[in-house]
Amino acid sequence: MHFSAIPFFLLVAALGAPQANAHALRNQTLRTHPSIILSAIHGGHFHSPHVSISAADGASTAPTVTPTEASGARVPKVPPSSPDSDETEEPSRSGKISPKVLIFSLFPAEGDVWIDRWAESGLGDLHAVQSTTPGLCMLYPYVHCTADHSVCQVTTGMGEINAATTAMALGLSPLFNLTSTYIMVSGIAGVNPQRATLGSVAFAKYAVQVALQYEIDAREIPVSWSTGYVAYGTKRPLEFPQVLYGTEVFELNAALRDDAVAMARNASMADSAAASEYRMRYKSMGALVAAATQPPSVMGCDTATSDVYFSGDLLSEAFQRTSEVWTNGSAEYCMTASEDNAILEVWVRLAIEGLADFSRVMVMRAGSNFDRPPTGVTAYEHLLVLNQNGFTIAIDNTFNAGIQVVKGILSQWDCKYKDGVKPENYVGDVWGSLGGEPDFGPGSLTGGHPIKPDGQTGSLMRRGMGRGAGVGRPGMPLR
Repeated sequence: MHFSAIPFFLLVAALGAPQANAHALRNQTLRTHPSIILSAIHGGHFHSPHVSISAADGASTAPTVTPTEASGARVPKVPPSSPDSDETEEPSRSGKISPKVLIFSLFPAEGDVWIDRWAESGLGDLHAVQSTTPGLCMLYPYVHCTADHSVCQVTTGMGEINAATTAMALGLSPLFNLTSTYIMVSGIAGVNPQRATLGSVAFAKYAVQVALQYEIDAREIPVSWSTGYVAYGTKRPLEFPQVLYGTEVFELNAALRDDAVAMARNASMADSAAASEYRMRYKSMGALVAAATQPPSVMGCDTATSDVYFSGDLLSEAFQRTSEVWTNGSAEYCMTASEDNAILEVWVRLAIEGLADFSRVMVMRAGSNFDRPPTGVTAYEHLLVLNQNGFTIAIDNTFNAGIQVVKGILSQWDCKYKDGVKPENYVGDVWGSLGGEPDFGPGSLTGGHPIKPDGQTGSLMRRGMGRGAGVGRPGMPLR
């Protein structure tokens, strides 16, 4: 997750220290005995893959001490059950939780804005049902859902490993059925001043794992090189990888992306005078970065994934060009973040097994900081000294824009979204794992056929996918 370059004391707050304002950023670590958790959920439901706990299940023996938000814990807020309700009905009697929309947040502030502002949506209580399943992040062990399970939200933890682990845990959980669920990755990001500005929201068609390359320290590169990043299997920068890991590029459903952009444009976007003041630093740089000086808006443009929080002209330009080269010039490098390709790889693997629908995935990012500095500001100052003041408006705009998409999907579920939005473009990874021919890279490994579930396709390692064997040859028939 790439967020604003802000002073250390504010960065600590962003990562979880309690604050007094209405949208306080919370440390969601819950260090309590299970009986204390049981006391905290007294009067309502708490679900795990193996047990559905209600107030009748031993609450009278629970300790009287309960965790509070003042302690830094995100305490389940479950409304009291009515006297006539069957407190164990969901999910033990009605089956798995099958949300229409699942929101992936990456760290506390991104998740809290959905919880804290959900009442504005008129869609019930996003805290009505608390669920957990093995493999969720230790800091954020709950999936929050509305009472009818139509919308759920989970916080994964920052970085590719945390995001992938949480996503796979949900996808494989016996508690959830995600086969018809729309996924929305909802987070803040670095933003390219050539494409957008602080507070702007972008929905991606492409996600590019730009840092999955060799790297030579820039102080030691040949004088003719513009960057120390070199794609695997190549000898110089800015070439397509000749050894593929399979996660380099994902292409999403453009029709769904366009729907999301159209719905999100109904939002009223948050802005601030302080953010506007930093934008004006780019005004003297001319037409190339004119987008940086504009108020926040909603658009379609693409994301770059890197666990390294990079900043500055040289790295940003290198990864912008990498995004273009790896997508045959199609990607519009716009937002930079740390989790998108990780979640997308999980969803490809789940889709292969029939556990998810990759064509229902959306990636939404809001710009909290520019990826490169304005004239007269060093990369060091831009990243670590100056406050760009984009953090708060970016967080708010993930909700402002995202809730419009959620409402649109729910309101048009039966007439449009229940059966999915048919993609008109290629959808999937660089290998063609879900079928079809990628419009970037060497082409499908399997002649356009989808990979079969349960390992039925056999070992692709034998088809040239070993790290030392280079890229698999396109068009090879399935055995």
